[in-house]
Amino acid sequence: MNVDPRSGLAYETLGAARPEALLVLLHGVGGNEAQLRGLARQQDPRLRCVLARAPLTFGPQSHGWFEVVFGPQGPAINPEQAEASRQQLANLLESLQRELGIAPQRTLIAGFSQGGIMSAGLGLTRPELVAGFGLLSGRILPELAPHLACPEDLRRLSGFVSHGLQDTKLPVSWAVKADAWLGELGVSFESHRYEAGHDLTPAMVEDFGTWVDRTLSL
Repeated sequence: MNVDPRSGLAYETLGAARPEALLVLLHGVGGNEAQLRGLARQQDPRLRCVLARAPLTFGPQSHGWFEVVFGPQGPAINPEQAEASRQQLANLLESLQRELGIAPQRTLIAGFSQGGIMSAGLGLTRPELVAGFGLLSGRILPELAPHLACPEDLRRLSGFVSHGLQDTKLPVSWAVKADAWLGELGVSFESHRYEAGHDLTPAMVEDFGTWVDRTLSL
């Protein structure tokens, strides 16, 4: 594992030694960087894939970007933790881009579940750092509203939204809300639904890889 001194985040890397582009992948709550190792291995070999570990520790090999409680009114988050993690991710991206000589226009961030939440949050608030973001079985936090970037910057982004129709952890209604909000913001995005639960299926992986290649012109 590597540790970025600026952000304090630990991460592992896969892919090209001299990459043409950078893909940062974020795991879900209660997981760790190994959760998306299989997804990283499916990507174009010209990419450097960085698997970041969330800063909060909930147990052995169990990490998260912020605490969340699921209740009758939906998920309730710790907004201070989410904001601190967002800032750490921004610092990590800047460190990696500097180290690898990769421009923001050649950088994507994506994640599953809570990792997708963080990816969308980074993209929508710091679009100058990435070409796009992937929201895999996640949602866009309403708490982001005060931090959103200006519309002209958001229009440069590419977004990818995927969600299982049978997701009981984060119901598909969150994807519908994400689509609507991204449309209002003028973000260019594609959205996919699958006969799946709160999972990362082969069809999702294939569609995500196609989006990555197209967005980065690989």
